Amino acid sequence: MVISSAITMAKNKKMLMQYHGSLIHSINRSAFLFFFLQSFFVYGCSTYAPRVQDFMPFKEKAVLLPMGYSIQVGAFSDVNNAIRLTSYLQDKGFDAYYFLQDSKFYKVRFGDYTSFNIARDIAEELHSNGIITEYLIVKPEDYQGISSKNTYNVSIRRDLVLSAKKFIGVPYYWGGVSNNTGFDCSGLTMAVYKLNGLNLPRTTSEQWNSGNPVDNKHLSEGDLVFFSTKRNGKISHVGIYVGNNEFIHAPGEGKTIKVESLLTDYFQSHYMGARSYL
Repeated sequence: MVISSAITMAKNKKMLMQYHGSLIHSINRSAFLFFFLQSFFVYGCSTYAPRVQDFMPFKEKAVLLPMGYSIQVGAFSDVNNAIRLTSYLQDKGFDAYYFLQDSKFYKVRFGDYTSFNIARDIAEELHSNGIITEYLIVKPEDYQGISSKNTYNVSIRRDLVLSAKKFIGVPYYWGGVSNNTGFDCSGLTMAVYKLNGLNLPRTTSEQWNSGNPVDNKHLSEGDLVFFSTKRNGKISHVGIYVGNNEFIHAPGEGKTIKVESLLTDYFQSHYMGARSYL
């Protein structure tokens, strides 16, 4: 079936990204050892040694792939209808997400296909099975910033912030994945990037591993900020930086998306670092 083939391709793509992330992780460990030894001999035990997050480990700069062809469905006035369709598609293996368009209707979007025909065939199969009704194929050229091939332009960062701000106050539920993975919050950041034509991976750990480290003094709009909110000390939460020491995030399932300050005691004590993709 077309859908099962597409899901297999997506899983292979995810395995490749996981391998890339583990390779980068091994490089980062070597860089960390170098800086640790340097700080021990240069700074000594009684003076300040820079934190690991202040360093930018040596590695090839990561660049997100542009989005291919996606499927967009629905025009829901009730967000719960968009949530139900999103959850159903996620259970079927699609990286679906919902968003508010024109401050009026909620839309659902999913898929990253290499051609218009593949996207159309999958949409037609879902339509024939009564899962979706009318649909729209979103083409790569529909993303203005990416189609100009200027992915490092300040306007893209501005667009990321504007997209994130449209989610403020929206209830965000993300089904199909355990809360331990941080998928609720990373579903928001994934949606913001994909709406702007950048194929950000979906889980918090994948987003952390696929980005370029940024120290606190050089945070820019559109960068992602990461936190450890679990006792195990692992990365478990993410938000999108919007300037002025503020970020937008999904606090938890059933809560609305909101703006928070990085300068609060809670987020300062749980802060792990930031990543850039531009």
